[in-house]
Amino acid sequence: YGSGELLHGRVQLELRGALRLRALEVYACGHATVHWLESRSVGLNTVYCDYTANQTFLYRRCQLIPDNGEVTVLQAGRHEFPFTFQLPETLATSFEGKHGSVRYWVKAKLHRPWSTVKKVKKEFTVIEPIDINTPALLAPQAGAKEKLARAWYCNRGQVSVTAKIDRKGYTPGEVIPIFAEIDNCTSRAVVPKAAIIQTQTFIARGTKKQKKSVVTSIVGDSIAAGKREVWHGRALKIPPVGPSILQCRIIQVEYSLKVCVDIPGTSKLLLELPLVIGTIPLHPFGSRTSSVSSQYSVNLDWLSTIPEQPEAPPEYSAVVSGPEAEQSLAPPCRSELGGILEGPFFAYIQEFRFRPPPLYSEVTNPP
Repeated sequence: YGSGELLHGRVQLELRGALRLRALEVYACGHATVHWLESRSVGLNTVYCDYTANQTFLYRRCQLIPDNGEVTVLQAGRHEFPFTFQLPETLATSFEGKHGSVRYWVKAKLHRPWSTVKKVKKEFTVIEPIDINTPALLAPQAGAKEKLARAWYCNRGQVSVTAKIDRKGYTPGEVIPIFAEIDNCTSRAVVPKAAIIQTQTFIARGTKKQKKSVVTSIVGDSIAAGKREVWHGRALKIPPVGPSILQCRIIQVEYSLKVCVDIPGTSKLLLELPLVIGTIPLHPFGSRTSSVSSQYSVNLDWLSTIPEQPEAPPEYSAVVSGPEAEQSLAPPCRSELGGILEGPFFAYIQEFRFRPPPLYSEVTNPP
């Protein structure tokens, strides 16, 4: 489901005998929740600080059998009660993370005289549409950085990197062609790499907690001392990942493309370009030379002679599963992604389509 849509469902009762009830109601709810603990030492004691925050996106109630003070009797057999909810115009995509989640569900409550309330709860998925066919997301992204390599206070030379991608917005399954130039003016060989980084940000009580993961990466050829390497649209394919979450006050999911150069004897040279992972792919008429993209000028004269014909996608062996470490730019295995690739939205991403609403049913025995 998406914002503004109608949520249809039904409550089913399978009765073996007559049932006396006071009311039957159904709720549609959606909340973002954040929670984590931090500890600090105070003398000999350890003090724990609790960070919790909540944001409500959806709360609707529908009385299928209203409570008017009288008892309603349902005979044995199957009874169905359809319901419809109008979803709000602003929602956040369903999400499961290490320190928080965005969840949506429908809950039915059956009230019986002198008995406990019977409940049934079913979750549903919300995918907030992000259309990458907008001027801001079609704008090319480019940047340049340089770093002086030092070892024992000696100048070993300079490494510089300049990189460009044709737009900011992409969807899962697309290939990002990376155009880059790495100039190695040091006395030792360096190794260029590129990776897509996911950053989860959790916000509570004015404090932020972040978790970064490498989604996928590629490794370039070693560049000898005094040499220059040019990437003519080096391909980096986006795997099935959740879309960006930018409209939630307490949970944000952001992406970036990082071009890294490993320099022996000193820290890495990192160049970061922002990305937005959307849900509505590029229209067939969209291209790098579209009128929208051409509105944005990029000061990359060295790219004028590079043909914009992407290289073939990397082999599977180029994407090696390893521990979650942004420093190494190695993609994590599925178990490390945990809440990133698990949760209600992942089935949608695998199939790239909206799934039909589930059935809401419960068999209730007569009291």
